Amino acid sequence: MEISQLPYRHYNRTPFAFDLQRFAGDKTEEPTSKKRADAKKKGQVGRSTELNTAFVLLAGFFVIKVLWEHIYHSIAAYTTYVFSHPNQPVDTENIVRIFIGIIELMAQTALPVMFAILLVGLAINVFQVGLNFNTESIGFKPDKLNPINGFGRIFSKRSLVELVKSLFKIAIIGYFLYRFLSEQLLAMPQFIYFDLATSLGQVANIVFKMAFQVIGVIIVLGILDYGYQKWQTTQDLKMTKQEVKDEMKQTEGDPQIKGKIKQKQRQMAMSRMMQEVPKADVIVTNPTHFAVALQYKKGMVAPVIVAKGQDLVAKRIKEIARDSQVPIVENRPLARALYAGAEVGDMVPSELYQAVAEVLAYVYRLKHRRRA
Repeated sequence: MEISQLPYRHYNRTPFAFDLQRFAGDKTEEPTSKKRADAKKKGQVGRSTELNTAFVLLAGFFVIKVLWEHIYHSIAAYTTYVFSHPNQPVDTENIVRIFIGIIELMAQTALPVMFAILLVGLAINVFQVGLNFNTESIGFKPDKLNPINGFGRIFSKRSLVELVKSLFKIAIIGYFLYRFLSEQLLAMPQFIYFDLATSLGQVANIVFKMAFQVIGVIIVLGILDYGYQKWQTTQDLKMTKQEVKDEMKQTEGDPQIKGKIKQKQRQMAMSRMMQEVPKADVIVTNPTHFAVALQYKKGMVAPVIVAKGQDLVAKRIKEIARDSQVPIVENRPLARALYAGAEVGDMVPSELYQAVAEVLAYVYRLKHRRRA
């Protein structure tokens, strides 16, 4: 059966069409450096709070462990001093003295720990996001008071991911704490046979071991979270093709406007160049395709090219020269060499001095004959 003999059947279906515009709004492009810089100014950077927490805890517990003997003896000495004078009257002088003593004790024991925590906290923040201080992220924004936006943030994909991360972190840390304490609980009852100093020392060792194990786990989780936050920030900052084009227009300028500006600049340069043609001493041509206007004044090292052009521009230069009675000399090799070897405003190349001098001498002889 031929194709023309097949019965016609009408199907009430919409034909499939692959619309590329459907994907035009997809954020598939990597964020530009300007996009990242603007986001950084707004505080939108990839940073892990778990990593901050881990290193702050590490610094605090490490300094406490190093200064443990000093901290213990300072607190013990001051406590002994306070309770060894129970009969002191409760008056303003004694209260002030006790208060000053507490401040001095805190300065001796807590300030080194606080200083270490502050220093490490700043260092880990600089490591993650660099030196970035801005007030935009803490500024008042009315949309933050909108309950609808608030519910949107609470039940967003990011919040769900953060919830899963928190549950995972609690489970991992809880597992390590359970393993550690289950091993140490069997040894704790024998602490009752030790004196207070020895018992406190043993408890401190257990606490430090437990803290450093947990901190090690948090550091590993923080490093993983830091990588995830960097990746998530990049995904959030991705741009559509149209956004990339718009940004390029803003930073580099609209190509059409830039083209018009360049065209206007060329026109202005051409106009200035044509104004110099009547001041030239001679026009060297080839005779149709190239024209170069030369000017020489007393005191110049060499003649200067004040105008040059090809085809239509060369024709216009010769027309202005005729109207201004500037001599036109045909010299094909010299015209081509001058056009290719120098720009407007440059001196004649040294290898063309002899040829240009002969042309200028010829022109000067012509002028002298006309005057005679």
